[in-house]
Amino acid sequence: QVQLVESGGGLVQAGGSLRLSCQVSGILFRMTDMAWYRKGPGTQRELVASITSGHSPLYTDSVKGRFTISRDNEKDIMYLQMNSLKPEDTGIYYCNFYRFSIDDLTDWGQGTQVTVSS
Repeated sequence: QVQLVESGGGLVQAGGSLRLSCQVSGILFRMTDMAWYRKGPGTQRELVASITSGHSPLYTDSVKGRFTISRDNEKDIMYLQMNSLKPEDTGIYYCNFYRFSIDDLTDWGQGTQVTVSS
């Protein structure tokens, strides 16, 4: 059974930083493309960043230059380093497999709340 456990969220002032972690179990993590998603207040869940099994990252335009996605294939953990946070980054952050269409993902963890105050 796949388990995705997100942690590291919190309340931070604009301009601050947070580091999110995602502990994964139940899959061959090192062979799996992964991603971070977020759901802001009143918005649909969106892709924030993805990383291939070979550590190649991709970012949505709004976070380029501020967020860094990484993974440790020995520990089955994925990270999201978030710097220069903005109020519009507020939301619940989830980790999951990377899929071209988010609608293809049906099972989600509880996520971790990130709140950025202005």
